[in-house]
Amino acid sequence: MADTTTTIKPATKAVGKPAGKKKAKRSVPQGQVHVLATFNNTIVTFSDPRGSVLTASSAGACGFRGSKKGTAYAAQVAAERAAQAAKQQYGFSRADVFIKGVGLGRDAAVRVMAGMDIAVESIKDVTGVPHGGVRPKKARRI
Repeated sequence: MADTTTTIKPATKAVGKPAGKKKAKRSVPQGQVHVLATFNNTIVTFSDPRGSVLTASSAGACGFRGSKKGTAYAAQVAAERAAQAAKQQYGFSRADVFIKGVGLGRDAAVRVMAGMDIAVESIKDVTGVPHGGVRPKKARRI
């Protein structure tokens, strides 16, 4: 008869991240805030002066669903969350605000900046304006 012994492997050590250099904390005291306010949602994005995204949040990401996402309160909560992250991680303190869209969150998002001690240096509306419009209907034949 053959010997049927089983070998037990020793427990392997948990593999984690290598102990290397820590990523240097980047300081961005001034930048841009882009607010996209639609009827269905509000997205608030903090970026550096060149436009590279630092933090972002939306009403949907804050737990609002359905028609509640388009409300001014949902925009306020989203802006607070994004502003808090930008201040803590990057020391964000001054901003140029760019607003796009016609939703209820336009004013609410800007008001949050003042409440979070972020100096708003300028507010610019970058909502797209149609020029030329859509193609007209073809002529009706009777």
